[in-house]
Amino acid sequence: MLPCLNRSLFGIECTGCGAQRAAVMLFQGEFVSAFLLYPAIYSLLGLAVFLFIDLFYKFRHAYSIKIGLIIFNAVIIAGAYIIKMFHFFN
Repeated sequence: MLPCLNRSLFGIECTGCGAQRAAVMLFQGEFVSAFLLYPAIYSLLGLAVFLFIDLFYKFRHAYSIKIGLIIFNAVIIAGAYIIKMFHFFN
């Protein structure tokens, strides 16, 4: 796995810490462990699938769907990060 530069330099995890390990766990079939490690893994996977399908089949409101999925992912990532940092500093 690639090391996190933010964690190496400052000792604090970034918003993407755990995504690589969660993706590996997902492909190994450890679905619950992947979610617990990085809660946004499934919403990011959904966004990636939508973007891939959108390359070949154009949806009517594709732009709005993309923006909605991106905002949804950002909220999940930020929320999980805040919870992680709250537990880290306690």
